Amino acid sequence: MHRSFCRILIPVVVIGCCACRTTPVVAAQPATLASFAGSNAGDERKVLGVALRWCPPGKFRLGSPPTEPERRPGEDQVDVTLTKGFWIGQYEVTQGEWKRIAGTLPQELNAGAGDDLPAYGMNFAQAGEFCAKLTAKARETGALPEGWEVRLPTEAQWEYACRAGTTTATAFGDSLSSTQANFKGAPYNGGAPGPSLDMTVKAGSYAANAWGLYDMHGNVFEWCRDWYRSRLSGGVDPGMFDAHATPNEHGSVSRVRRGGCYADEGWPCRSAFRLRFEPERGHEHIGMRVVAVEIGDPR
Repeated sequence: MHRSFCRILIPVVVIGCCACRTTPVVAAQPATLASFAGSNAGDERKVLGVALRWCPPGKFRLGSPPTEPERRPGEDQVDVTLTKGFWIGQYEVTQGEWKRIAGTLPQELNAGAGDDLPAYGMNFAQAGEFCAKLTAKARETGALPEGWEVRLPTEAQWEYACRAGTTTATAFGDSLSSTQANFKGAPYNGGAPGPSLDMTVKAGSYAANAWGLYDMHGNVFEWCRDWYRSRLSGGVDPGMFDAHATPNEHGSVSRVRRGGCYADEGWPCRSAFRLRFEPERGHEHIGMRVVAVEIGDPR
């Protein structure tokens, strides 16, 4: 296979049984702006069966320090403030979820591989279409209020969720073993030796981070909403989705992918690692994870 960068509720129905009185049936109420937001990091919610975890507002340092082993250009740290909380997928979008929400798997996908495996092979536009369909269907059922939408995470949202309050190279410390994440070959920075599967695994096969998120390191890369820029954007609610994209040195524009994958070593699985990829392309090692955010927020 091509290597991407090798080496380098409300109340339940209650029915009265007394002969002289019947308790009225109470229907589930649709989510509202006030009821939809979470309270604490790691709070759980499902939207049409898609499991989400809450990421509260907060401040953190995006990128990696100069002393981090295997750091790459473009990771210089910047301070970020996220003024609004958001929900993020507990798992990478699975093939079963893709079929249930979008109807048809992208052509590149092996449709018989298994519903619990991550969906992969979608290009950036297809990832966005999945988010739009999930948004529309969830609003129709009242599972998602009109003031929220599902979309891809910004780089800042993705790394904030990946770190889950940590400042180390990974959510599990300054090393990483393939017993902790699905990657191929050498562990990162002295991590313990482990298996090299050279394939995707079912969502949730490895330990979650402190906010209950699985496979933020390894398994498949994940599309981010932002255009790739050589320098990270800091400040308040940074995002580079709608800004004009500047072609890179090869004359093309790229989106960002994050998280590392099963086909490469442990060091690209670091929380700060970022890599460009052409948005019109898909690949068997690139999948996605959704976020639910308030419409009209600055991101």
